[in-house]
Amino acid sequence: MKSVIHSLLSACLLVAPFVHAQDATPAKPVATPAPANQPVAASPDEVAHAKAAATKAGLADRDGDVPLDEIQRYVSVYRAVKQAYVDKISDRKLMQASVRGLLTGLDPHSAYLDKEESQQLDEDSNGAYVGIGVEVMQLPDRSLRVVSPIDDTPAARAGIKAGDVIVAIDGKPIDADNADSASISLRGPPGSAVKLSVVRDGVDAPLTITVKRDTIRIQSVRARLLEPGYGYLRLSTFQIDTATDMSIHFADLVKLNHGPLRGVVLDLRSNPGGLLNAAVEAADAFLDNGVIVSTKGRLSYSNATFTASPGDMLDGAPIVVLVDGGTASASEVLTGALQDHKRALVVGSRTFGKGSVQTVLPLDNGDSIKLTTARYYTPSGKSIQARGIRPDIVLKPTAANQKNAPPSDNTRESDLPGHLAEGDGDANDEGGDATVFADDYAIGEALKVLKTLPPAAAPVKQPAATAAPVTTH
Repeated sequence: MKSVIHSLLSACLLVAPFVHAQDATPAKPVATPAPANQPVAASPDEVAHAKAAATKAGLADRDGDVPLDEIQRYVSVYRAVKQAYVDKISDRKLMQASVRGLLTGLDPHSAYLDKEESQQLDEDSNGAYVGIGVEVMQLPDRSLRVVSPIDDTPAARAGIKAGDVIVAIDGKPIDADNADSASISLRGPPGSAVKLSVVRDGVDAPLTITVKRDTIRIQSVRARLLEPGYGYLRLSTFQIDTATDMSIHFADLVKLNHGPLRGVVLDLRSNPGGLLNAAVEAADAFLDNGVIVSTKGRLSYSNATFTASPGDMLDGAPIVVLVDGGTASASEVLTGALQDHKRALVVGSRTFGKGSVQTVLPLDNGDSIKLTTARYYTPSGKSIQARGIRPDIVLKPTAANQKNAPPSDNTRESDLPGHLAEGDGDANDEGGDATVFADDYAIGEALKVLKTLPPAAAPVKQPAATAAPVTTH
């Protein structure tokens, strides 16, 4: 693994003759910059140095050569920025920008994480951190779009809504290179306040919202009885202990029901994903056997197949999975596994369509690389990348059923700049907009469908006679 990591880092650092990977020692300064209308050419010695470094890093083409024109172009740009940028800029800062740019230019989910960002990622996975409690994604203009405020956090209590766009933090426009870095500024000591400038659809002027930071302990699982015999499980994200918590909550529902459940509504709406292993464990809880998900990449560690072990937590009782346009990544893994095995009916709107896997590769200095290393495939072998999962029953928004619904901007993976090519899923546009339905409507419709399914047996396709009223609400 260390050799892989070293090669990846060397790919960023050693193509420039000015900086060495270890000590960041600058080369001799150039006395006179080239005229602005002429390219800044690299010397033959510089190109030779870069070629040797790239070859040593394992970047050579199969014939042992490297793209000299591209190396020379990079060196020229580097020198031009170093010499002519309006402010003096250090080699370290230039190389950090180069590394970040190399990764962010690949796809929307690859990124270079400094030590703080790496720690933040660990905290998110463990379910506790200090911040305001909001999931964000970065737009091309570097502003942050709120995917969703996390339930019962300072952001939700302050009135931050899904679809809001954060354009400034404490009066300073956001200028970070990626969402992982920009969201760092939303964190701080518990009790401290952060002032956000927020653009909201339907509101003419930006809103100023002050949020007091707190320790965010994300409860990734919530549960309740909808009515006797029918349970509700809400998974808001996938953390290390999500599957374990789900089993505990389910056992509590059985006790509360004074006996086995007749069915469960599994709510994955606006679940942005999280740990792949946690989603696999959750799927395994409902499946007796078969493939849950497979991943395929260029390196051996990126190729894996996850299968279910015997034991179904529900003993075959039916499941309805609620999804929307914010159901992404690991939550799509769980949805795809249950749908392909006909273990559940999927109700809602087409999912986000993030069918890629990111691997975090730690570096010696405490930083890390979050790199897209594989695509994942549902049990039937389909990739949902940029297409999403089409629900078995599509909920249709109306003025009545959307009265109390949170806002949605209909963004999916396919709308993100630089997204990976589409997978081989269903290309049909049917599946609905990325609507976020009001709780009472969506859960009520899911319960109606659940009651039509055969008890203690794998679900079958919804009969046409009962599907119509669901899709017309």
